[in-house]
Amino acid sequence: MDAARTKRKLGVTFTSDMEDDAAWESQERAKQKEKPEGGRKNKVLEYVALATVPVVLVLGNSMLVPILPTMQRELGISKFQSSLVISLFSVAAAIIIPIAGYLSDRFSRKAVILPALVLYGGAGILAGFGAVWHSYPTLIAARALQGIGAAGTAPIAMALVGDLYKDGKESQALGLIEASNGSGKVVSPILGSLLALWVWYAAFFAFPVFCLLSLLAMIFLIKEPERTAEPKPIKEYIRSVKNIFAKNGRWLLSSFFSGSLALFILFGVLFFLSNVLEKPPYSINGVWKGLVLAIPLFGMVATAYITGTVIRKNGVLIRWLMNIGLVLMVVSLALAIWLNKNLYVFIGLLTLSSIGTGFLLPCLNTMITGAVEKSERGMITSLYSSLRFFGVAFGPPLFGWMMGISHQTVFITVSCLSLIALGLVFFLVKPGKQVQ
Repeated sequence: MDAARTKRKLGVTFTSDMEDDAAWESQERAKQKEKPEGGRKNKVLEYVALATVPVVLVLGNSMLVPILPTMQRELGISKFQSSLVISLFSVAAAIIIPIAGYLSDRFSRKAVILPALVLYGGAGILAGFGAVWHSYPTLIAARALQGIGAAGTAPIAMALVGDLYKDGKESQALGLIEASNGSGKVVSPILGSLLALWVWYAAFFAFPVFCLLSLLAMIFLIKEPERTAEPKPIKEYIRSVKNIFAKNGRWLLSSFFSGSLALFILFGVLFFLSNVLEKPPYSINGVWKGLVLAIPLFGMVATAYITGTVIRKNGVLIRWLMNIGLVLMVVSLALAIWLNKNLYVFIGLLTLSSIGTGFLLPCLNTMITGAVEKSERGMITSLYSSLRFFGVAFGPPLFGWMMGISHQTVFITVSCLSLIALGLVFFLVKPGKQVQ
């Protein structure tokens, strides 16, 4: 009897100890899940650091949009020459981005991003002195150097997001990147207009300050995951990229075109508004012009952030939102062919188009980033970003050329292009129920 009672006691004690151990292990696993992966910093701080990179990139172009008419007068240059201040920056970036993408795949993301931010800021100082000296060649050369620096910023940050996060966190972070990109576009016209109240070329000297802040954030707040695999030889790497396009080329190229077109329209419209608002009957200048330019951009920012938060990896939702976004762009830009005289209606239509862009871009980012393995992600996202930069580059000069024909020509062209993009996305871009 005593032996049985003792066994029961020992059994109870042993079982209780096992339950305590299991509970302790469960708590420890929960704590480990709460900790940032690989000893990384708090995810909120990571998000902030990553968000600074696209903001800095956007400031490099959007902050100059309000001062382009003033630059024309101060330097005695044409509308086309002033548009090159934005276009040459974007063309240089577009050409270098694939190289930066390859280097980030071969070495590391931060090994490309950090020197790029240094070059970006340093060339900003040179551009500022070119404006002070009224030297258009110096200014243009410095803008080309800035474009080379820009190639290693936001496009590589997009690949870094894919390395750091998985599943819903990845789409949320990519949505934040796109929203940060858009937030920079919202703030930039206002900030550029405010700086111009002091002296018109002050915006050029503001770039290095923002670059320094982003540089420090990336150094101290981002811990890049360690790479276990050896980088592929160049021939094997190129073959892998070719295989990706052989397998997914139709929807990738359609996505690339749509993303590039969205930025082409966005920056073209900004250039259009910047020139139109200063003339009668509007005669809107300074900070007020910056505020008006920010209205459509704010619509895009809010939509992009919400879209990135809710889509996660839901392929069905992604497809719906991409098509809805393009429909909004087609309809609003088509209506702007006739309804561009009343400023309130016109800005409302452009805001509706920007909301469509806010639906489209985070969905494209999530699909393209998730389409490839980590070893080729830098190149694919860089090719996508390169085409987006070409869209930014050709927007202002082509809009300026079309404005010389008529305002109706501008919106007939972009509404037709948006319709083509809608057709491509509707028929060729069909993600599965769950995006990789």
